[in-house]
Amino acid sequence: MGQIRVGTSGWVYPPWRGTLYPAGLTQKRELAYLSERLDSVEINGSFYALQRPSSYRTWAEQTPDDFVFAVKGSRYITHMKRLRDDDAPLANFLASGPLALGPKLGPILWQLPPTLPFDVQLIDTFLSHLPRTTVQGVEVARRHDQRVDPAYAATDADRPLRHALEVRHDSFVTPKCTDLLRRHGVALVVADAAGKYPLLEEVTADFVYIRLHGHDELYVSGYTDHALDEWAVKIRAWAETGDVFAYFDNDAKVMAPRDALALRTRLARP
Repeated sequence: MGQIRVGTSGWVYPPWRGTLYPAGLTQKRELAYLSERLDSVEINGSFYALQRPSSYRTWAEQTPDDFVFAVKGSRYITHMKRLRDDDAPLANFLASGPLALGPKLGPILWQLPPTLPFDVQLIDTFLSHLPRTTVQGVEVARRHDQRVDPAYAATDADRPLRHALEVRHDSFVTPKCTDLLRRHGVALVVADAAGKYPLLEEVTADFVYIRLHGHDELYVSGYTDHALDEWAVKIRAWAETGDVFAYFDNDAKVMAPRDALALRTRLARP
């Protein structure tokens, strides 16, 4: 039986203040407050810009010992370089601090742009460059360039390093894609995106990674009790054979934390 973790994509949202976060709670305490109620969260600031090792260390210090972070890979790699010439960008990303999370480092999420079609050779090459252990991650991080200062390229233990790929082009709906990801042991993200992007539920790794962007309206709509019940059934089934990570990204109107807490309550029931 795998472990199930439920969280949100990010935690710094002004509309959450006074709703999820009680009045008077300082912004510095928001992550700690959320981590007392959920057991994981996606770091999404890493998608927009390289963070600093000190930030990752601080986030780790603010959360319980059994808390886990998923880290969103740099859009410079996925959206700007479009997975090509990724050696230096990948080294820079890994050197920017994810490894400083130590045992709290969970899967790394790579979200592809909707304009990037499936290309076997391109995806195969990119996935083959991804380190599969933290020791391999250190080796890659040490090849960073001058754009990362200070850098962090160390690990306290050799642990598996998991990766998940979120696809957004219909051409990925092919057995060639799922076969390729299975060969690399990379999870194909189960992304519920209001029908805008493919919803694929094939298991391609020893864990399942779910992103819930909103069932009816992207990033906005919440999930009904019936929809949450259905997701709970699916998650329990997937957990029979591996770990499951589920993150709500419908952050508008404070839906994400509400739905994450509701789903976690369902999954806690016998």
